[in-house]
Amino acid sequence: MARLALEAAPEVAVPRRFLLTAPCWGTAAGLLLIVGADLPLLSRWQPATLAATHAFTLGLLGNLLFGSLLQFLPAAAGVRLRGGVRSGLALYLLLNGGVALLTTGLYRMQPATLTAAACVLAAAFALLAAMTVPGLLLAQDQRLLRAGLFTALLAALLTAALGMTLSLSLSGQVLPPWPLPDLTGAHAAWGIAGWVLLTLGAVARVVMPMFQGTAVPPAWAQAIWLGIVPAMLLAASAALLVLGHALPLRLAVAMAILVFAVSALWLQWRSPARRNQALRAWWRSGLLGLVAFALLLPLRLRGDLLAGVIGIGIALPLLAIGMQLEIVAFLGWLDLHRRCGRGLRVPGVHQLLPETHKRRLLYAFLAAAPVQLAAVLWPAAPATRAAGVATFASYALLTFALAGLRRRGRRFFARATA
Repeated sequence: MARLALEAAPEVAVPRRFLLTAPCWGTAAGLLLIVGADLPLLSRWQPATLAATHAFTLGLLGNLLFGSLLQFLPAAAGVRLRGGVRSGLALYLLLNGGVALLTTGLYRMQPATLTAAACVLAAAFALLAAMTVPGLLLAQDQRLLRAGLFTALLAALLTAALGMTLSLSLSGQVLPPWPLPDLTGAHAAWGIAGWVLLTLGAVARVVMPMFQGTAVPPAWAQAIWLGIVPAMLLAASAALLVLGHALPLRLAVAMAILVFAVSALWLQWRSPARRNQALRAWWRSGLLGLVAFALLLPLRLRGDLLAGVIGIGIALPLLAIGMQLEIVAFLGWLDLHRRCGRGLRVPGVHQLLPETHKRRLLYAFLAAAPVQLAAVLWPAAPATRAAGVATFASYALLTFALAGLRRRGRRFFARATA
């Protein structure tokens, strides 16, 4: 099992700004549902629905994945990042500036804004690759882990390229080589099952044993999964874009997700539940949501909206936020450790963010889930507005909890240096 190399971890500010910004995009998605409630969730092609979806995928999940990778790669995978603090800040500005442009352009269907969003987000993903890929190729240890993250980054670049093509097509800048619905399906599949799922699968090999006390999954099994998932996505994407057959891609995504979710649930069930009960609960909830997402995806219920809300709006955020809470608390501890130096005992990770706070946050997100699903099953302005309020409230509570963690760290440092 990998061990954390604290001396190799980057400056705390580099990953933390991504992780602390992520909940703001959750609240933004809630606001989009509130103000767009007069156009309820009748279709995934509604401007407000498109904007809220990308606030979740690129704003929330994008920031969480970018920030987690920038912390995880040096500390757990032995990968040296290129560019340092300045590149980290530039990456942060490009990603969040691009998401702001994209959500605005989709909500208002402004061609110039969509064109600008495509260019800025392409630059963000290119910079992420420049900061991480050389180190992934040159590092010596953790070959399976590095292979998984490298494959996930390739999938992220392909997702970004497809998204850029879609944005430029909607803005009238290019004539797409394929029908927009097919191009959108390939873009979504590579984003969810390629970028997000492969990243989670690679990272889970380290974080589940380290933070949840599970067994390490067999290397041969994970290597097979890691090879099959992109191969299935490539073959199924070709079937969609060349032959116009959408079902193979849906089945490929569903199978990839189902294998990951069931395997992770099995590892949790087989392990003694002795530590990090809150994190285990976050992941258990998210994994069960992924199982439901995988089972519903081929059925196309409510035009994919039901599966989309379960997968993108509920399940994946539960997994990512569960780890976010651990990482931000760890970064708070690491910051105090570096600033205070040796000889002074700093508060532990669980003192900076107690287990009870994590559980309360989980309950808030689980309480919001039925409201979000109701807005899809009974599409009407009041239901959509209620889903927006529930989404906004849960992410506002998360923002408040993360701010409280930082306040506790500052208070300790002020007392220690007084």
